Amino acid sequence: MLDWQDIQIFLEVARSQRLTDAARRLGLDHSTLSRRTRRFEQKLNTQLFERSTHGYHLTEAGQQLLAHAEEMARHAFEAGESLSDKNRQLSGQIRLGVTEGFGTWVIAPLLSSFCERHPGITLDLLALPRVVNLSRHEADLAITVERPASQGLVISRLCDYRLKLYGSESYFRRHGRLARLADLGGHRLIGYVDDLIFSEQLSYLDPLLDPAVVGQAGPHFSIRSTSVTTQHAAALQGAGLAVLPCFMAETNDRLHSVLDDEVEIVRQFWITARQEQRRLARVRLLWDFLREALEANRALLMGEARELVLP
Repeated sequence: MLDWQDIQIFLEVARSQRLTDAARRLGLDHSTLSRRTRRFEQKLNTQLFERSTHGYHLTEAGQQLLAHAEEMARHAFEAGESLSDKNRQLSGQIRLGVTEGFGTWVIAPLLSSFCERHPGITLDLLALPRVVNLSRHEADLAITVERPASQGLVISRLCDYRLKLYGSESYFRRHGRLARLADLGGHRLIGYVDDLIFSEQLSYLDPLLDPAVVGQAGPHFSIRSTSVTTQHAAALQGAGLAVLPCFMAETNDRLHSVLDDEVEIVRQFWITARQEQRRLARVRLLWDFLREALEANRALLMGEARELVLP
């Protein structure tokens, strides 16, 4: 007979892949958690984890147990929610993970209205320059720039948004404006750090920098950053030209788009939740609110308006 506490410990270590992270979430001492994990393996007479300086990674046997453990955790969660009636309460905590720029410029202002309507709900907004991992239970909901491929998730296309090439008036005074895409080779750019881009959907500049168009030497990057908010700030100060979402750039009179006929990029945001979380009333409420609020702000997202519409 498997001990439920052993299963909970196994799940947390498997999700975290680092003993220190799992210990913090479980409220256990690091050495205690290590002993409990090894004791569980001894009880099963099976090695569940490959241990290295890079963390704890599941063996084949561990992968097999994980499927059963996730199912057990799902049933336990649903039983607890059903018995306590929390799944019908419009109160509790929701953790929402979202990309940094969208979370800061659009989602955070919209959530002020949601919080006003539902004071019993506490929102944790994780606005990060990376993808939030729902499989590791980092959040209840996630908004991502590409469609997740994981199994067991409820996924829906949330909205489209447009990006353009922007520069400040101070930059154009010093370096001149661009008349055509080929002129890009003689300008300073702001972009992402290539090897730290967390999604290929953010590689906006690659198609624009074809050597056949801009020349073999190519443009010079004055600043690269993992943060689109940092790129926006640098563009405002005239450090270079940057591809930015319209919902960020169009709200400031100091930034102007260039080459609108040649540089027009449209991307999507996707909203995702684990199936058991999606069934909770408070999570469904936020899911529906975001869909409605973003539909009302389609013009802002597509660069056709400059003001956010609060629901």
